[in-house]
Amino acid sequence: MSGNRFHCAEPAEGITFKNSKVAAELAAASLVLAGVAGVGTGVASADTTPPACQQTANATHNSGWMGAWINNTFAKSVSAASFAAGTQVTYTDVVGTTSIGNPYVNTFTDYPPPGFGKPIKAQVTAYHFGQGQVTEDVTAAPDRGGWNVTSTGWFVNSGNPVTITMTYLVPTTLQDGQQVVSGGMSVGGTAGISTDVPEDGVCFTVRGANPGEALLGSADATGLGSATNQLSSTGSVTDGITRIIKNLIPGS
Repeated sequence: MSGNRFHCAEPAEGITFKNSKVAAELAAASLVLAGVAGVGTGVASADTTPPACQQTANATHNSGWMGAWINNTFAKSVSAASFAAGTQVTYTDVVGTTSIGNPYVNTFTDYPPPGFGKPIKAQVTAYHFGQGQVTEDVTAAPDRGGWNVTSTGWFVNSGNPVTITMTYLVPTTLQDGQQVVSGGMSVGGTAGISTDVPEDGVCFTVRGANPGEALLGSADATGLGSATNQLSSTGSVTDGITRIIKNLIPGS
């Protein structure tokens, strides 16, 4: 062997391959070896796979000396991988810290996908002294293309993040199979916590309505249903039918 090249020795004098099957197997083996050697060259090729439709996103920001070098975390998720048009979708945003310190959040903006209306429900879960984590309903107001909630200050430390959930109706103009990507979030508060996090967008895919969702949609169209009682992606067919029956019963 020389020059890092494989060299097959010549058959010894007087030795010949009388069996064609043996020769064929040797040829096949050489092809296999060549294929194995070529695997390494294929790994370096560019990955052309499109990015997946992700239901979660996370980011960590550090404001340096302005924020006492504290790492603050920002996470966003969507409540399911797929939704039917006209149903409810909930986005959950979590603001926390992995460092010492206890920043306060006093304003928060969620950015839903383009074309979404005002959230039909907004809640904040935050630490309250003597009570622990408490969930409260809040009112969202429009803010730069998103929806904003405010407080005198939600306490945050490494064991107590602040969690904001906003529930929207999926627009009926969306098509089955369409991927719907949200914006991120924006946070305001004490030094170091205030930041925009556009990279925290998440995605879901529009699907056809299941029987319960389709039934509720028909009831809404005829005035028997309620726009505020739509099924979410995780709602059951039984729940939907029960709601319609209750709407049909006088006084219910």
